Amino acid sequence: MTGPDAPAALSATGLGFRYRTRGGWALRDCEFTVPGGRITALVGRNGAGKSTLLHLAGGLLRADSGELCVLGTAPGTSEARARVALLAQDKPLYPRFTVADTLRMGQKLNSAWDQAAAEQPVREGDIPLHARVGELSSGQRTRVALGLALGKRPELLLLDEPMADLDPVARAGIMAGLMAEAAERGMSIVLSSHVLPELEETCDWVLVLRDGRVELSEDAEAVRESHAVLTGHADQADVLAGQHTVVQRRTAGRQTTALIRQRGPLRGDWHVERPRLEDILIGYLQAGDPGHPAPAERTEAAA
Repeated sequence: MTGPDAPAALSATGLGFRYRTRGGWALRDCEFTVPGGRITALVGRNGAGKSTLLHLAGGLLRADSGELCVLGTAPGTSEARARVALLAQDKPLYPRFTVADTLRMGQKLNSAWDQAAAEQPVREGDIPLHARVGELSSGQRTRVALGLALGKRPELLLLDEPMADLDPVARAGIMAGLMAEAAERGMSIVLSSHVLPELEETCDWVLVLRDGRVELSEDAEAVRESHAVLTGHADQADVLAGQHTVVQRRTAGRQTTALIRQRGPLRGDWHVERPRLEDILIGYLQAGDPGHPAPAERTEAAA
């Protein structure tokens, strides 16, 4: 179901999860809504809670506090399992099975199985159906695991760093196929990845985690339009915090560079640039860390 009355792909209220063996909270007090029909970039540094959130949504873990809903229902229920597919980072597959055996298993476990959709990423990678999974490269195993997920014809596809072991050409081809699926069928996709430039080109919603808490959950274009990188005299810096949300700021000598979320008209003499989504996300992930330059300074240095 798509459209304005469709349930959110993911929604959380007070969500928390604790790894007792590690003695800490992986997620805590998370509140967000991801609309249906979107391709969502799930962004965070290592240990921010991205994999934990995807495993909760896929029904592999249970929350310790709060509530998480997938497509309007509880994760792990029979209804959710039929509508949600998770491609985990470790891509668990039976090494002794052939590719054909693996897809046949998927067919037996899923009543709405689509064999053509399952075989597409496999055939595009020129992987023989008679090949044993244990003899495939890591990139080829990724294609087989993705075929299992797509053959299920899910309404919500959860991808945890799915293409880290694929070359850029293969990643681009798979992402193009996923975008076509989302557009044609209204499938929701939540994609965790560290490759921020690729996310900027493919995702229309961003969900940012920092230290187990939600920093952003918003339309990607709205994020771009509401943020600015300012450069000006350091004497003006203190005025910013009273008017706008200062995501990240660095002062060098008499000059200040700040990434802000603009909350109204700017006062003062500032040079203003509209940052890329990548720069905004990096700014949120680095906020509060000592020694990191502001996004605009990184870009100038790279140029």
